[in-house]
Formats: sequence, C-alpha cells, structure tokens
Amino acid sequence: MAVPRSPRALVAVLVFVGTVVAVISSLGAPLVPAVASATGASLPDAQWSLTATLLVGAVATPVVGRLGDGPHRRRVVLAVLAVVTLGGALAALPLGLGWLVAGRALQGFGLGLTPLAIATAREALTGDRSRSTIAALSVTVVTGVGLGYPLAGLVAELGGVHAAFWAGAAVSAAALVAAAVVLPPPAAAPRRRLDVVGALLLGAGVGGLLLALGEAGTWGWTSPLLWGLAGAAVVALVLWVLWESRTPEPLVDLRLARGRTALTAHSAALLVGLSNYLLLAAVPVLAQAPPADGAGFGTSIVVAGLVLLPFSAASVAGGRLARLLADRAGHARVLPVAAVVQGVAFVLFAVLRTDLWQLFAVMAVAGLGVGAAFAAFPALLVSAVPPSETGSATSLNQVLRYVGFAVGSALTATLLAAATPGSGGSPGAAGYTTIAVVGAGVCVLTAVVTGLTGRPAAAPARAPAAVR
Repeated sequence: MAVPRSPRALVAVLVFVGTVVAVISSLGAPLVPAVASATGASLPDAQWSLTATLLVGAVATPVVGRLGDGPHRRRVVLAVLAVVTLGGALAALPLGLGWLVAGRALQGFGLGLTPLAIATAREALTGDRSRSTIAALSVTVVTGVGLGYPLAGLVAELGGVHAAFWAGAAVSAAALVAAAVVLPPPAAAPRRRLDVVGALLLGAGVGGLLLALGEAGTWGWTSPLLWGLAGAAVVALVLWVLWESRTPEPLVDLRLARGRTALTAHSAALLVGLSNYLLLAAVPVLAQAPPADGAGFGTSIVVAGLVLLPFSAASVAGGRLARLLADRAGHARVLPVAAVVQGVAFVLFAVLRTDLWQLFAVMAVAGLGVGAAFAAFPALLVSAVPPSETGSATSLNQVLRYVGFAVGSALTATLLAAATPGSGGSPGAAGYTTIAVVGAGVCVLTAVVTGLTGRPAAAPARAPAAVR
C-alpha cells in the first residue's frame, strides 16, 4: 500500500522515475566499445547491448502503456521498475555478452515508464503543479541523458563497464522503493484488454528485421537465411498492420496515422529516429577508437560521453527554437527545417573528423535538428486528432521513434562492420563516411516527405462571380 504523501514528494518521485529512463539510455552508446573489450566480442556484436534495449522499448512502450491505462497503473510501474532492476543486475554480472544483452533487453521495458509518470501527474496533481511536472518529465530524459553519458563513462572508467550497470541497477532499485512508498493508487477506471497478438507480431517483425540487418555482414548479403528472415519479418509486419487495423482494441491504433498532418508526424518520427542513432551510435565508437587504426581519437569513455553532451544541450535549445519558428511560419515548416539542420550535421561529419572538437560541433548541430523535430511532434499530433485520441496518437509516435532508434543502431553496426579489416581492429574512415552519406540521405528524404505531406491542402478554387 502506498503511504499518503505531499504533492511535493509525489513530484520528486515521478521525476525520479523519469530519470530511470535517462539512466537506461545513458548506459548505451558510450559503453559499446567498453562492452566489446570487457566481453571479448566484436563491435557489431557489442552493439546489441544498445539495439536490444531499443527494440524491447519499441514493443514494450505500448504494452506497458495499455497495462497501466487503468486500475493497475501503480502495480505496473512497480513491476516495470523491478524488471529494470533485475536487468541491470544481470547486465552487471560478468556472465558474458549474451547475459549482458539479455539484461539490457529487460532494461528496455523501462523506456515505457515516462507516459505512465505523465498520466499519474495529470491525474493525481492539479493546476500549475500538474502542468509543471508534466513539462519537467518531458525534458528529464533529454537533460538526464546529456548528464548521464559522461557520468556513466566516469563510473565505467573507474570501476569497469560492469560497475556502470551496477550503478544503473542501484538507481532503478531506489526508484522502486520510492515509488512503492509514494505512488498513489490510480482512480477507478475500466480495464482494457491487452492486444497480445499485436505485441507478438510487432516484436517478431521489428526483431526479425533488426537481426537480419545486424547479421548481414556475418551471413553475407546473398545468404538465403538473411533474406528468408527479412521476408518473414516483413510478412509479420504486414500481418500486424492488418490485425491492428481490424481488432477493436489495438495495441497501437494505426487509424490515427491517417490524414496528412498525422502522416507527417509519424513518418518523421521513424526517419528522424533512424538518422539520430546513426550519429549517437557511431560518434562514441569513433571517439574511443585507437588513432593507429587510421580513424579515431583514442579518448576515454568519459570523454566519449562528453562528446554527446552538446547534443543534449542543443536538443533543449532546438525545442525552444522550434516553438519560435512555429509561431512565425507555422508548425508545418518546423520538420523540414529540422531535417535540413540535421543533414548539415551529417555533412560536417563527412568532412570534419580530424580534430576532437569537430565531433563536439557535429553533435551540437545534430542536437538542434533533433530537438526541433521532437518538439514539433506533439503540436502536430494535437492538431491532427481529437482530444480523446491524443494519448494513443502519442503512443504510436513514440513506438515509431523507438523503431527508428533501433534500426539506426543496428544499421550503424552493419556499416562499421563492413569497414572493419578482416584481421580485426577498429572500423576504417570509410565506414564513418558511409554513415555520413546514409544519414544525409535520410535527412533529405525526411525534408522532402515532411515538406510535401506537411503542406496545408490547397483551398478549392472559387467559381467566378456571374456577370450580369
């Protein structure tokens, strides 16, 4: 039973729960090279310590949201925090890469906590306190990740990569205890049926595609197994779309993607998420790679985390700039402009990799674009769907964002593996150039798609007045 507490205590606990999401994310990109070194795995295999978390997050977010959208929200929050804590402990134990990836996959369930924390703040708090708490939760992940990258790197530098996962497990365990004491029971609400079939089809489809993409370098692009797996994954996704379109209580309501404005927001979420993680996954590897291999700066994990700090800071600034641009030019202009800014970051990444400060600059420019894009999504969705469907539309947008993250992470591993010498070592410079070209292409596609679909429909021409 939750012990009644002041609103101030509830706000603190909700922000703490949101911080767990930032911790889960912080234990990803900067630690991939350290995971490879600690487990004796290759970089592409170690990349699964990030990809698995994002994959599970993509599937678990709507599942956790549906289970928590009713009378059992408090129990769901506590159960998810317990799973995240177990995953952190499993990743921290020196059991090998397989168990570490399994632990990180369990931590992926925690990526669905933020919507539940926001729902609790909306229901249990009132007035300005409710609005300010929701706003704080919205930026907690971005700001927390920015600070968490170097902190996670520092812990890993001092105590090894497993110490960083122990620290993450400790944070989620503390959040579990605090939530058990403070979180109130939710208001009475009807229980909604969980779409188990939809969850299984989504997991099979996205997981199959990521596995095929991640193992393309090992199996070979002409492998029948590779194309068979990819084909089966596509079939699963097609079946998922058909099922979600017809079931009365879908896991993700795809009908909310209809209409030009909603289509713009959702397609951009997938594409921006993909291009975002091309840089977030590649830059820490480049920063830590030995200079002797022809590409790399040989920095510590701490410095690699600091390289990502400008990204988080610029993301906050990009969100504010997006609101100014929306007020002056309209919401439809924000996403194309954001995609162009992000594309500039990839161009810089292609030509400026000789000094470490250039990576800081690249990530700052990328943060401006990504922050502006993410800030534009809520306004577009609110304008495109009825108020009663805002939560479902936001959930769909977040699922597509996580799918883009996971695809970007897996694609980075594949491209860098193709640029790694057969004798081992670190990826060559050509691999990072390829990532820059692919990322710039995705940004151009994003700008074109959002520029075309985001334009308001032309008003019908008026018939000329009759001449008398």
